[in-house]
Amino acid sequence: MAKLEQAARSCRGCPLYADAEQVVFGEGSRSAAIVLVGEQPGDQEDRQGHPFVGPAGRVLWSCLDDAGIDRDSVYATNAVKHFKHEPRGKRRLHKKPNAAEVEACHPWIEAELAALRCRVVVALGATAARSLLGRSVPVAASRGATFAVHDVPTIVTYHPSAVLRADEAAVEIREALVADLRRAAAISLDD
Repeated sequence: MAKLEQAARSCRGCPLYADAEQVVFGEGSRSAAIVLVGEQPGDQEDRQGHPFVGPAGRVLWSCLDDAGIDRDSVYATNAVKHFKHEPRGKRRLHKKPNAAEVEACHPWIEAELAALRCRVVVALGATAARSLLGRSVPVAASRGATFAVHDVPTIVTYHPSAVLRADEAAVEIREALVADLRRAAAISLDD
C-alpha cells in the first residue's frame, strides 16, 4: 500500500493534478472489512492531504458512529485522487469529475481494493458507483441492491455531502446513509 501511495503522488493520468495541492490517497485500517469510496477530495482534503476531513467527512464519521461502526476499523478513499474545482474569488468550488477523469483514476482504486481484500465496499454517491461498477447507476434506485465488484459485495448509497446540500430531505438522506452503513457492517460479518 505504501508503494501505491507513493506512485500515486506522481500521477499525471489526467489534468487534475495541475490545479490540486496534492494527491489524496486512501487512509485507514489495512485490514478493514469495510472500504468507503467517495467521489473526490474536497477543498479541505486537498489542503490537508487526508480523505474526509472537511464538512462531508464530519457527516460521514457521525453517520458511522450512529451505525455502530468504529472509524478505526474502516478504510476511506475516493474514486478520484485530485480535487477538481473552479476558483471563485478566494474560494475553490467543487466541480464534478468527468468520465475521463474518473477513468484515469480507476487503476488506483482497483489497486487499493486488491491490496486491502475487504469484505464489503460502500460507494458513496454516483461518481464512486460509476467508478466501481463501470457504469452510471442512480443512487436512490440502487440503494438496497448488492453489486459485485471483483466478487466483493458492493453497495451504493448517498455521499455525505448530499446531507449538506439537502434542505427538507436532509434528515431522510442521513437516515438512509446510516441504514446503508449498518447493512455494510452486517455484510462484512457474513461468512
